[in-house]
Amino acid sequence: MTKHASKPRNTALVRAAAMSAVLASAGLAPKAWAQSTDLSACMAELRPAARSGKVSDDTWARHTAGLQADFSVIEKLNFQPEFRMPIWDYMSALVDEERVADGAARLTQHRQALVRAEERFGVDPATVVAVWGVESNFGQTFGKYPLVQALGTLSCHGRRQSFFRGEFFAALRILQAGHIAPERFVGSWAGAFGHTQFMPTTFERLAVDFDGDGRADLMDSSVDALGSTANFLARAGWQRGLPWGIEVKLPAGISLAGEGRRTKRPVAEWTARGVRRIDGTALPESLGNLGLLTLAGANGPAFLVTRNFDALYSYNAAESYGLAIAHLSDRLRGGGPFATPWPTDDAGLSRAERRELQGFLTMRGHDIGPIDGMLGEKSREAIRAEQKRLGMEANGRGGQKILKALRGG
Repeated sequence: MTKHASKPRNTALVRAAAMSAVLASAGLAPKAWAQSTDLSACMAELRPAARSGKVSDDTWARHTAGLQADFSVIEKLNFQPEFRMPIWDYMSALVDEERVADGAARLTQHRQALVRAEERFGVDPATVVAVWGVESNFGQTFGKYPLVQALGTLSCHGRRQSFFRGEFFAALRILQAGHIAPERFVGSWAGAFGHTQFMPTTFERLAVDFDGDGRADLMDSSVDALGSTANFLARAGWQRGLPWGIEVKLPAGISLAGEGRRTKRPVAEWTARGVRRIDGTALPESLGNLGLLTLAGANGPAFLVTRNFDALYSYNAAESYGLAIAHLSDRLRGGGPFATPWPTDDAGLSRAERRELQGFLTMRGHDIGPIDGMLGEKSREAIRAEQKRLGMEANGRGGQKILKALRGG
């Protein structure tokens, strides 16, 4: 669940509200603790609620004794980035030829487990593998934060302490049950972990022991992660055999007012309004009620989406994220890029192209850190400098125009 700031999944807000009420009744409403790295006073205050939450005294003592705050997670919680990534940049990086090839290899490698997952949960292999690819790049980017420290810090400092306390106690119960070794329990700054980035409470509800070794382990068992992801989507309402949606052609002048993923209409209604499949053929009647998704407006790619897209959306509560999984799953089934181009004259870069761009920036003397395909602030600062030098708009965005310009010297 990556990329993605705090990743409260599914009914996370409901659980957070419930936890707030419990903590308040116990005299543990969120408070502002002194800005000290020593979390002992806060831990002492939280101990009764943790005990009520079935965290044993031994587990608590073992994992919270001497716990120190990591205030970098508070900085991330409060960070409001000025840079907003266009949808075509987001999609270009998440669904590129590199990831499609890697995903195809995983489909072959884990065919047996994926077939079992489809038989048990009804979710097809390409969709499960697409979640894996988007969430952790097939297990290559788990995150680096020790989860007990990160969630302990977020339970005592910053916003949304009630929510994070629920995740903190769940993380301790996971260790208590022996699902994951303490030294392996790392993830995102907000607590998501493993191959498919579950939050601790999501793990407790939905993780399954799919490899039969007696424990659910999303860190070191890709088979457990695949089965657990299929279970997640099934519980989110995934319907066996139903596609997530289809790309469509909109008639000129169609109004998008009031339309969206949640505004589902019968196929007959869309047909009457002049909407057709992208190849001009009639919409299939079998898809049921459909919502219109246009993340770049009427001039960009348009999709009619089913309830299965809503299941993908629930994984990280972002339509762009859901579309990335949906599109990657289609590519893994042999589909091609979207037929309608994004409405821009400066298309996004694949990860290979981003690394190439970073190489050019480094060659020109810019200190951008590692060449990793991640265009962070240092890379954007260097891009702005090169854009200014080349007489381009200095917006710091890494697109095809700046890459082509640097290729030419």
